[in-house]
Amino acid sequence: MRRSSASTGKNAVGGRELRAMRVGDIMRTDVATIRPEATVIDALLPPEMARRAEEIGVGKAAMAPVSLLALAVLAGAFIALGGVFATTAVAGAGGAPWGPGRVLAGGAFSLGFILVIVGGAELFTGNNLIVMAWASGRVGTSALLRNWTIVFAGNFLGAVATALLVYVAGIHRFGGGAWGVAALSIASAKLGFGFVQAVALGVLANALVCLAVWLTYSARTTPDRVLAIVPPISAFVAAGFEHSIANMYFVPLGLFIAAFDPAFVAARGIATQAEALTWAGFVASNLVPVTIGNLIGGSVLVGAVYWFVYLRPRHE
Repeated sequence: MRRSSASTGKNAVGGRELRAMRVGDIMRTDVATIRPEATVIDALLPPEMARRAEEIGVGKAAMAPVSLLALAVLAGAFIALGGVFATTAVAGAGGAPWGPGRVLAGGAFSLGFILVIVGGAELFTGNNLIVMAWASGRVGTSALLRNWTIVFAGNFLGAVATALLVYVAGIHRFGGGAWGVAALSIASAKLGFGFVQAVALGVLANALVCLAVWLTYSARTTPDRVLAIVPPISAFVAAGFEHSIANMYFVPLGLFIAAFDPAFVAARGIATQAEALTWAGFVASNLVPVTIGNLIGGSVLVGAVYWFVYLRPRHE
């Protein structure tokens, strides 16, 4: 009986050791399996980013017009919401130093681009990168122009509609009217540039916007995308560069306040700024030159350059 007990004890110990060895083997196997896969979280390198940009461009150009328009309207609204946040950030901060206030506004404005990129929407300025697929011959000129036209129109509808909704909500009277004063100041300042200056500011703005989009092509996760978006977008806003789609919100909002709430304008002593705002002036002095600049900055300085470096045909 004792031998049997001893034998049973040894078998139990042996069984435990065997199970421990098996668990250990499984753990070692899991570790060995996981370690190589850990590299998946690494960001894509520029050559892979270029191929990804090309594939995305092909997909965007082939999208059904109705879907494209709907996503473009969303993008215009998203950028407008970023503008609402940015205006809130600087409202009532007239005595603050210029630089820190602009940086704060830029960080807040990044919300709009995060919504576009992560939420999935079609933004004209970001879609300038479709030129990479066009240059490779995978997207035709008509398809490229169709995309840009539909998206530009949809962005305009979304941004202006959001501006109207913001006005109807009476947000311009928040903060004792400080919010509306800031909004009118932003709108009037955008109509104070000469044509060439507005083009140059548009070039710089969309170079940074498309660099933000380009950086997201390296990302594998949502946090990666957000971290890639914020610095370039904050930089272009903080520096005072001009973005056509953002201006489709900022200037119309100022126009709505000036036209529909003259009592607010008179009470805040901003009649001169309000009188300088006109739809014709917005289109001729800001929207047209800034859009031209955006096209150059995004399509040429970012899209064409990266296509040339990574995707152009090699003849060896």
